[in-house]
Amino acid sequence: MPYVPPYIELHKSGELKRRVEALETMLARCSICPHDCGNNRLKDEIARCYSGYLPIVSSYTPHFGEEPALVGTHGVGNIFFGNCNLRCVYCQNFLISQNAKEERKNQVSFERLAEMMLELQAKGCHEIGFVSPTHFVPQIIRALEIAVGRGLSLPLIYNTNAYDSVEVLRLLDGIIDIYLPDLKYADEEMGYQYSRIKAYPKQARAAIQEMHRQVGSTLILGDDGLVKRGLIIRHLVLPNDIAGSKDSLKWVQGELGPRTTLSIMSQYFPTHRATTTPLLDRKVRQGEYEKVLALLDTLAMDHGWAQEYEASEYYRPEFEDREKPFKGRAENDA
Repeated sequence: MPYVPPYIELHKSGELKRRVEALETMLARCSICPHDCGNNRLKDEIARCYSGYLPIVSSYTPHFGEEPALVGTHGVGNIFFGNCNLRCVYCQNFLISQNAKEERKNQVSFERLAEMMLELQAKGCHEIGFVSPTHFVPQIIRALEIAVGRGLSLPLIYNTNAYDSVEVLRLLDGIIDIYLPDLKYADEEMGYQYSRIKAYPKQARAAIQEMHRQVGSTLILGDDGLVKRGLIIRHLVLPNDIAGSKDSLKWVQGELGPRTTLSIMSQYFPTHRATTTPLLDRKVRQGEYEKVLALLDTLAMDHGWAQEYEASEYYRPEFEDREKPFKGRAENDA
């Protein structure tokens, strides 16, 4: 049988509308992410994420750079949200994540955001991917309610840095089909030094545990062989073991189980402020990356994907072109 996202039933029952209302209440004294800023974003007050009431969409496009079991033949319909609740010195998307003054002009209405979802569905995308959605969750779900009423029926991907509120994630239970979180750091000091974030390991691990509670470890595949529901944890290997890969992977194995799906990434390259940041001003060495892959064998974790070492040469977004930010990639030939 074809996969039917649970959010469709939530829409029919009126539960989706109730979730929207609960999420929007949290904007009055913003507690959407662990920063817990307290700004009244319903009145367009700007929070630490440099965002107010309306969602900011920097780009939306069929994207072919995600994991193979998501991409298929027509790609993921990714919607890239502007601004971010982290300040990573090495962010590949810094032109849209840390450029708040310019991004403000990319605010869209809820109706327009709903239209974007439907346009990507009409292009044949296999899923809708919300990229950096954390600071706009209430707005996204408000737009989703509109889109579902107009025929949206694709699985939804929550592509996040994992600095998410567990309370918010609980309100997404049954709405999000596929969770795609990063697990960036194992050490709190590293998180603060390189992403200006407090208590990242504690917050991210709690968030990922909640995602796991909702969708489990086993990926559910559709008739087309693509993932329809589940959890895929991404881990970007950083130079000089700044990511604390061993500690993070051992935590996943111990807390979530060895069958948890991982996506190990070698695509790091120094960009933004990392070019002048000691310890981050070079690519990952092949030996560093292979050490992490060997650890997976030791931990008997063989579910998922690992990028080729040379991936840093290919995964380089260029958001000067908002319609086709991945030049030289398949989406530009589609």
